Amino acid sequence: MGTAKSLLRLDGRPLLQHVLDNVGMSSVAEIVLVLGFVAQAIEQEIDARNVRVVMNENYRHGIGTSLRAGLASVDAHAEAALIVLADQPFVRSRTLDRLISEHRASKAHIVIPTYRGFRGNPILLDRSVFSEVMALTGDVGCRAIFGDHTEGIVKVEVDDVGILLDIDRPSDFEEVLKAGSRSARENKLLETADLEGRQIAGDRGQPELIVVGRDALVVALVKLGEVLRFSVTVVDPLLTTADFPGAAHVLHALDWSSLPENSDRHVVVASRGAWDEEAIEQALRIKSAYVALVANRKRGEQVMRSLAMKKIDPQYLARVRIPAGLEIGADTPEEIALSIMAEIVSERRKPTESRGSASKTE
Repeated sequence: MGTAKSLLRLDGRPLLQHVLDNVGMSSVAEIVLVLGFVAQAIEQEIDARNVRVVMNENYRHGIGTSLRAGLASVDAHAEAALIVLADQPFVRSRTLDRLISEHRASKAHIVIPTYRGFRGNPILLDRSVFSEVMALTGDVGCRAIFGDHTEGIVKVEVDDVGILLDIDRPSDFEEVLKAGSRSARENKLLETADLEGRQIAGDRGQPELIVVGRDALVVALVKLGEVLRFSVTVVDPLLTTADFPGAAHVLHALDWSSLPENSDRHVVVASRGAWDEEAIEQALRIKSAYVALVANRKRGEQVMRSLAMKKIDPQYLARVRIPAGLEIGADTPEEIALSIMAEIVSERRKPTESRGSASKTE
């Protein structure tokens, strides 16, 4: 961001202050604030009353060190902790209370908020998993333990698009500033998120490409898909077709049950871990001809293990391509997109009875 993100000014206050205020208005018993980079400057700019500040001297070694420092400082009598991100100023207090209420009722190991099926933050961790999270090293977040607690995870659908909105790039912050006041900003965000994108129906005989994600690889896939005359759909909770020239549709939900049948539908999941399992599950349920995950071997194994625990037919799981694409030594987003589209074309040219070979996790 070119500066300490926590200190970016939004409505006259640091970004972090908005987060602290939102948490403070919820029913949480205590707030532990973990600081590392430019900690002194941040402390001087925020109102830290009723906040326990913890210094993470090892912050350079990744988010895992901050999680460890924060959880180690939680009150010994606390039953659970919410892991709240400092760059999500739009999460509503009532959403935090909803997660707390769900934990009290279900005693789940992990409670995750979702918006239209898309997983968001913050998440709630039961004390029983604190030790696992505190054992994480490097730049690894809580998601690393999800695969070991599939049956102990509860997802809560919330009417709060703020759980999906974080500020990672200067362009993200510029969009926030353009929207004006907080109420106007939230209305604009909700208006974007509520755009309907469910009507997907390519031209008769036209192959269909569904891409989950929003990064440079997705942009390249959309462009190549258009060149190869696929009807292209991007799946993302907030973006529109204007953000992806070449895409025929943008789908704003991770429930694909209403999509029309299409035996020539191909799905590429490139959500960088955000919605991998959910998107692959949807792709398999609608009997897509090709399903692939853009991920490394370790992440692929975690996703497949999580899906297997959901009792999905092993024959369907075996068809998922991990990693996505043919092995051509691809490195850049454009090259990776080329390898994926080449694999899709290769699969489409095979006789029907020979399609759907085993996954190639490697």
